[in-house]
Amino acid sequence: MSVILYGLVAMILVTMGVGLYVAKKIEGDSVNYIVAGRGLVLPLAAATLMAQSLDANATLGNTDLTASFGFWAGAALPIGLAGCLFLTGLFFAKPMNRMDLMTLPDFYRRKYGRVTEVIASLIMVLSFSLLLGGNLVAGGFLFQTFMGTTFVQGVLIISAVVFLYTIAGGLFAVAYTDVIQAVVALAGSIALIVYVATTYGITIPEGMGPTAVVQINPFDNSAGSWINLATIFALALGDIVAIDFMERVFAAESPETAQKACFAGSAGTLVIGIPFSIVALSANSILSSIGVEAGNQAVLYVLLQEAVPSWLAVLVLAGIVAASLSTGDGAILGTSAALARNVLGIRDEDSPGEGVEADGSGYLSEGSDKLLAATRVMAVPITILGAFFAIQVSATGMLLVLAFDVAFAGLLVPLVFGIYKPDVATAPAALAGMLSGSLTRLFFFVTIPTTYAIPNNLLYVENSLVPAGWDGLVTFIAPLVGLSVFLTVAFLTKDDYPTHSVTGQQQRAIVAGGEEDD
Repeated sequence: MSVILYGLVAMILVTMGVGLYVAKKIEGDSVNYIVAGRGLVLPLAAATLMAQSLDANATLGNTDLTASFGFWAGAALPIGLAGCLFLTGLFFAKPMNRMDLMTLPDFYRRKYGRVTEVIASLIMVLSFSLLLGGNLVAGGFLFQTFMGTTFVQGVLIISAVVFLYTIAGGLFAVAYTDVIQAVVALAGSIALIVYVATTYGITIPEGMGPTAVVQINPFDNSAGSWINLATIFALALGDIVAIDFMERVFAAESPETAQKACFAGSAGTLVIGIPFSIVALSANSILSSIGVEAGNQAVLYVLLQEAVPSWLAVLVLAGIVAASLSTGDGAILGTSAALARNVLGIRDEDSPGEGVEADGSGYLSEGSDKLLAATRVMAVPITILGAFFAIQVSATGMLLVLAFDVAFAGLLVPLVFGIYKPDVATAPAALAGMLSGSLTRLFFFVTIPTTYAIPNNLLYVENSLVPAGWDGLVTFIAPLVGLSVFLTVAFLTKDDYPTHSVTGQQQRAIVAGGEEDD
């Protein structure tokens, strides 16, 4: 335990040290702070995208769900996240990088106006506060298990570390430290599955392995297939409108770099994430063979504490710690920037492109000290909100997927139509689709006693309106409601409201795949 403790402390100090060192690149400029000066080269862009998807949320959620319910319950997390990066690279990375945006809500302002910008920002703030909470849960359990704190103390400690890490270096800090994390995570994942296979053997309980496709059969919910499919779709589609992923897309040095980084990040997510699922299938057998029970602890932490040598535990845990810092940084940075820039409207209004033109034209100005300071201040309430969610709902996987459920339900349709069918997408349609989709999902969250099979201890109201067995199914219902409302309102308002492309003067920004590049 002392070796593990020293190893974790060393990893935290190294990560913080690198982050603070590269913080000098900020130079008082909010563009440098929020999108790393829009100059990330391919290795940095790919590493930071992969690190953002392989967070502590996904890693612990993956192993806990796999050990309890089967391969597809846990592997749905890396599969969904990898699917998101692949789809983003295929359809969104190039056009979104060309738009010269600073935050994702900037897109909604350019296309639909100020009111839609604010509503989209608030939905993202809620979504990513949940995501941050899930990562703080993982950090809280880690400190509790390996450093002897209580869970709440662990959450508060990791919250403070992530907060300091974020306000110091912004996206520059996380981009450089993510290279370290990617290498450590890859080495830890491969070393863990090799050690388990050679020492204990891979044991796959009957009906729980990768070939048990009943776990994803939509016509047979006996094995929780609705929940597993919902997990994949919520992450693969809902994560497209993730402010942390898009932040990194905006930060890439070119549209081509953004696309390649997404594809590389997608492959890396599978290579690192799937081995954790395979190891988790053997977890109960391994623990039983050495006379240990996991109890209420995270199964991966118990394995690392009881069943593997200290050096391997340090390697795997170092990757999880770095992932927690990385994703926590992305969640805090993205939401605080959205609050400061898109909700409070702190922008340099004297610079070209900051006003909302009727045709959507114009580009964002360079960063300012005012926005930089406001973004750092907004990190305070975001961190507190994330810690609150972590303490109230100590379930990693559920918070991860719920975060993107809300975004999937309300934000994806206006984004897709705004880029690829701008002549259909009116401001009233976007606003109506957003509100109806996200509010529908939140309604189901309040009225169903479980979310992804985890008891809803946050906001459940006992009722007889919605069957408890709809858990998972509602992930698909809510975005369909949003889509239906969007299309209906778009049809009714198409003659009364002007439509325009997001970038106005540069139509190439909405060309699928970038025809000018071919």
